[in-house]
Amino acid sequence: MATLDFIVIGLFALALIGIIIWVLKQKQNNSADYFLGGRDATWLAIGASIFASNIGSEHLIGLAGAGASSGMAMAHWEIQGWMILILGWVFVPFYTRSMVYTMPEFLERRYNPQSRTILSFISLISYVLTKVAVTVYAGGLVFQQVFGIKELWGIDFFWIAAIGLVLLTALYTIVGGMKSVLYTSVLQTPILLLGSLIILVLGFKALGGWDEMMTACKSVVVNDYGDTMTQLIRDNRDPQYPWLGALIGSSIIGFWYWCTDQYIVQRVLSGKDMKQARRGAIFGAYLKLLPVFLFLIPGMIAFALNKNGVIINGEVFKLSIPDAAFPTLVAKLLPAGVKGLVVCGILAALMSSLASLFNSSAMLFTIDFYKRFRPETPEKKLVVIGQIATVVIVILGILWIPIMRSVGDVLYNYLQDVQSVLSPGIAAAFLLGICWKRTSAQGGMWGMLAGIIIGITRLGAKVYYSNAVDASDNLFKALFYDMNWLFFCGWMFLFCIILTIVVSLCTKAPEAGKIQGLVFGTATPEERAATRASWNHWDVIHSVIILGITAAFYWYFW
Repeated sequence: MATLDFIVIGLFALALIGIIIWVLKQKQNNSADYFLGGRDATWLAIGASIFASNIGSEHLIGLAGAGASSGMAMAHWEIQGWMILILGWVFVPFYTRSMVYTMPEFLERRYNPQSRTILSFISLISYVLTKVAVTVYAGGLVFQQVFGIKELWGIDFFWIAAIGLVLLTALYTIVGGMKSVLYTSVLQTPILLLGSLIILVLGFKALGGWDEMMTACKSVVVNDYGDTMTQLIRDNRDPQYPWLGALIGSSIIGFWYWCTDQYIVQRVLSGKDMKQARRGAIFGAYLKLLPVFLFLIPGMIAFALNKNGVIINGEVFKLSIPDAAFPTLVAKLLPAGVKGLVVCGILAALMSSLASLFNSSAMLFTIDFYKRFRPETPEKKLVVIGQIATVVIVILGILWIPIMRSVGDVLYNYLQDVQSVLSPGIAAAFLLGICWKRTSAQGGMWGMLAGIIIGITRLGAKVYYSNAVDASDNLFKALFYDMNWLFFCGWMFLFCIILTIVVSLCTKAPEAGKIQGLVFGTATPEERAATRASWNHWDVIHSVIILGITAAFYWYFW
């Protein structure tokens, strides 16, 4: 890192401080202001925030690492702009009509208070144990790689970088709330995109172009059935990414993440109206087409540079582990000043993801636990409670990092694996909740509970059998450990759907008044008119373009 790099980082920090000061001058008198930015965000801020919140260290390290180790296999999870269209076109009208702050609150409106508690609990646990800890852990690794510092003041630089990142992010989230997250995303997103684009261009220049990368990766066979690193659709007998399992599993995980997870949907809930919320989702869908090219393909470039022994600045390019792909490209390829800009982009991504997590977690605790038991709490006190909850979540995240360090070079796979057992029950409850009027409160609740019980059993079995010596084969092991994780996700989703339907048919149907406006076919003429007035032909055209690009991508990498 040269002096010019530190000057660039300093200028970025000043711009960030300027935004926070401006946010502080705006009044945030109640919890809607603090958590949802006052529900007055425009499509540009919503779309940028959706993208910036999604792009975390699992992309900067994990996705590039996945590209360097398995090629195109993980692209199923990243070319999911079409899933954000489902959020914008299908779910936005229901969420807007319900006027809820959180997804558990929506489930309470549709089902019962118990469903709300179940989802809040699952969400908080998953945020702390996976997203916060993994993002911080990977953030520490990135800066250790880029700065090339092993120790500082006798302390492992990993910890200085990781905890410094958490404290910096927590400070501006606690002080500014949702508005600081939204408006810093507007600053961070273009910096991140520009920095990653520079890496992509310089990487191709050093390697010799797209064809060189494709040739190097096509020569690597990834399974016993002749599939190569460049193939998105792999033989159904592939042990890790069978094509049918990948299509089904990535869709279930994507549906849960993009359409029902508080972490993402909170961006849309902050929209000024239905039109801004939907257009924000469409803009976010456009941006979501980029990560494959900005993070996964640079991983493949790093693999090809290493495989071909390309010399950069007098040194042979060496890739120590797959997860080092992106930070190694930053350290080896970029000139002074530009390296500082890309470090700002990485810092922006990490801070934006963490800020969104802190704010969403604080909101879940405040609205779904604290306010339910103390409904008379003044609005200003709710904001303070949210800030205290953020501090607790930060501490829990840091405390979990030593345990997470054993995750090592499987960050992205670890995350998707955990999400594959958390998502099916929740996805089933939301899907049937808005599609089928007959879905009862007991049906939705038991479908979710069954999903969580099965999911925890699967995770427990993975931990046990991964460390067990000479474990005997039995039906339990075959079902909960040996079965491919993507097929397990699909069968689990089907089981939760069937269970929800059976329990619903055996229990009392919901009253028409309770589900009015929350299920297809229950909207009033006024609500339908409001929904129709919120879109025009341009929204349809842009949605079709996104679907076309997605189809073309699948065709090319088939």
